[in-house]
Amino acid sequence: MRALSIAATGMTAQQLNVEVIAHNVANINTTSFKRSRAEFVDLLYQTQLAAGTPAAGGIEVIPEGARVGLGVRASAIRNLHQQGALAQTGNSLDLAMMGRGFFRVTGPEGETLYTRAAAFNKDATGRIVTAEGYLVQPQMTVPPEATAITVNEQGQVYATIPTEVQPRLLGQLSVASFVNEVGLEPLGGNLWRETMASGAAVVGIPGENGLGRIKQGYLEGSNVDPVKEITELISAQRAYEMNSKIIQASDDMMGVVTKGLR
Repeated sequence: MRALSIAATGMTAQQLNVEVIAHNVANINTTSFKRSRAEFVDLLYQTQLAAGTPAAGGIEVIPEGARVGLGVRASAIRNLHQQGALAQTGNSLDLAMMGRGFFRVTGPEGETLYTRAAAFNKDATGRIVTAEGYLVQPQMTVPPEATAITVNEQGQVYATIPTEVQPRLLGQLSVASFVNEVGLEPLGGNLWRETMASGAAVVGIPGENGLGRIKQGYLEGSNVDPVKEITELISAQRAYEMNSKIIQASDDMMGVVTKGLR
């Protein structure tokens, strides 16, 4: 009986759906986290009677036919890159991106990775790094005598030096954008990697050519909506239960046939 295997694919799909929702909820307070959504497609169809074949007598054709679908499967888990809410921190090296773009950092293997979780800090030599110690690109070093750091909306980083009248320009932050952001590979640790699907990174100055502006002293929060996630969780749970009932009903029907043959 096909209903058993069809309903089994439905239960598997809804289990994956719940796992994606659980991941979203678990990261509800993760800085700059982007929620995910499971996407599904229907499986192949078995043709019982093909549409367009000649009807009895050969004069007319069958208008609809009969095709039975074989269930569902996951086609993708899409990361949704909508802007998260900004939270003020007061930390001079906490930077939030308002709009499109990713900060660039140097990964553990020396490759360029991308992040929007800009809770930056200084290492022992004064270099600006991420919370996990990855160097921010382009690399810049804060002088030990600096008393304050200022980052404007265009990404220019200045240090206030007591012996200098004007703030010293340390460097210019650049950000990257992608043609297809959902094609980026999530690595965990609030990091993303460029892929063939995302396209090559387009690097520019914040605030120019459609790129977002930088807000100093703020961090971007998670874009997870608790109400939406709970609603989708209830829907996934109900769908799972319905598929389970179909399996139970199919088993009962097979039992009736088996008993009838005894």
